[in-house]
Amino acid sequence: MNRFDWDDVRVMRAVAEAGSLSGAARALGVNHATVLRRVSSFEQATGITVFDRTARGYRVAPGRGRIIAAMQAMEEAALGVARALDAARAPLAGTVRVTSTDTLCLTVLAPIVARLMSAAEGLTIELNAQNQPADLGRLDADIAVRPAVELPAGLVGARAGRLRFAVYAAPGGEAGWLGFGGTLHRSAPSAWLDRNVGKAEIAGRADSFPVLREMAAAGQGRAILPCVLGDGDRRLVRIDDILPQMHVDVWVASHADFAQVPRIRAVRDMLLRALANALEMAAVPGDESGQTKAGG
Repeated sequence: MNRFDWDDVRVMRAVAEAGSLSGAARALGVNHATVLRRVSSFEQATGITVFDRTARGYRVAPGRGRIIAAMQAMEEAALGVARALDAARAPLAGTVRVTSTDTLCLTVLAPIVARLMSAAEGLTIELNAQNQPADLGRLDADIAVRPAVELPAGLVGARAGRLRFAVYAAPGGEAGWLGFGGTLHRSAPSAWLDRNVGKAEIAGRADSFPVLREMAAAGQGRAILPCVLGDGDRRLVRIDDILPQMHVDVWVASHADFAQVPRIRAVRDMLLRALANALEMAAVPGDESGQTKAGG
């Protein structure tokens, strides 16, 4: 196997891109003689002529394009190693502000945030619970974890999983229904309730799923709740075969302008992985593609 200096590879790539020794020297911040020496060193060490010398400069010789392409991949891999080393030398530190709904903060996010902070000394995560979406463009938060039909324009992120819904009630408290107010009135569970339940059957309303859970647990009626909120509450029983299978995608996103800030990107990636596991554990049995989607 031929051995060559990594610096030779960088110079060969630069010459191929610039098309001349002088252009490569300017790009690399070295002198013309250094570039010439490196090209000669590589070709002598490998026994392969990579460039044709012409009056107009250096051109990659026929059949040598694969060599330059491999050098490019090699350089990109080396830069990836360098970035990983930089991240290891500068561990996650500073403050990252995360905003989400009260449901997700109370159920899955609080333990996830605790684990992330314990694993990254110097990292502080501020968890802000609010059902009104934060304005990331005005720096209200660094990361938003939000249920939504699609990712809003201007945000960069990915879908972590699905927030699934079912009907819950306290034993003996199934007579009436609990409705939705505030921002929850725009959700698909609320739309289903409006279509299928008369106003006379609504025993109360709330603008928060955790509040609706407490009202249901107190025996005030049936409530459509996220499964992550209702399944673990021993005061409630789940009533199946009433509500069609329903879900809303959960997104983890940042504003495009600061999505690549290292600590924000790293926390966003870790939240994505952890949320995917947590939401999958809350899957409704028999959940299939094509189920009714819950917007809002």
